Amino acid sequence: MAKELRYKVERVMSNNAVLVTDPENGRELILLGKGLGFAKNEGMIDAADPRIDKRFRMDDEAQRRQYQSLLGDIPPEVFDISEEIISMMERDISADLNEHVHVALPSHIHFALYRLRSGMEIDNPFLYETRTLFPKEYEVASKAAELLGRTFGMTIPEDEVGFLAYHVHSAIAHVPVGQLVKSTTLITDIVDIIEQTKSIHIPKDSLDYARLITHLRFAIERIRQKKTVKNPFVAGMKQQYKEEYEIASRIAAMLAERLQMEVPEDEVGYIMLHMYRLLQEFAPKET
Repeated sequence: MAKELRYKVERVMSNNAVLVTDPENGRELILLGKGLGFAKNEGMIDAADPRIDKRFRMDDEAQRRQYQSLLGDIPPEVFDISEEIISMMERDISADLNEHVHVALPSHIHFALYRLRSGMEIDNPFLYETRTLFPKEYEVASKAAELLGRTFGMTIPEDEVGFLAYHVHSAIAHVPVGQLVKSTTLITDIVDIIEQTKSIHIPKDSLDYARLITHLRFAIERIRQKKTVKNPFVAGMKQQYKEEYEIASRIAAMLAERLQMEVPEDEVGYIMLHMYRLLQEFAPKET
């Protein structure tokens, strides 16, 4: 009869999360499950323990080092609330999450709580854009903020809700939070180019602004993924809408520089079309 595999407990992170080592290969794993941190039997946990809901390996060396550094700093209650929020994400959005969220989210929450307790202001310059671009994620983040507020006895400001929404989207889309921040910064810089070039102001609470930043978000994603859709009208539009094409070309040049990727002419055409619609709306009205 084969001997039952047992994991060696290296560290109890919280009541529901344990860092263990697989004795067969020496690899570290995170085990998640209600009550796993209680009643350890001589520092060992059976691999078939029914309390284990999830397990993931720390195969990535950088991720492993990051998690190890977090273990000494983050209180168990932060790990527990993070896992509760992660379960909420899975339940509300029904998506397979990036496992790195088990590292990124407790780290973010721990630092956010520190700033709030220290009276430090949390300023999110991309709050409106986050609400517009990621509405489902923002809804989950709002619930997470309510849970954090009740658990730790504090008010979680809306700016922090926006940052939490980034982590929700990061886990769902398997995109690093840093890349989301860069994309949003790029979008707001493009809006600045349009407003300055045409001496106009696009109200953030307008449908035009929502359409513009949504189009730019998907344009950036298509460029990154090299999935640009063929645009059969670009050649004719270049001649007909020269001003719009000039602005679109400036935007494309900035995208190419910041993303370090080629921006196809087809994509320039779609940006140009959106510029035409936008400038029709904001063109000075004849009296």
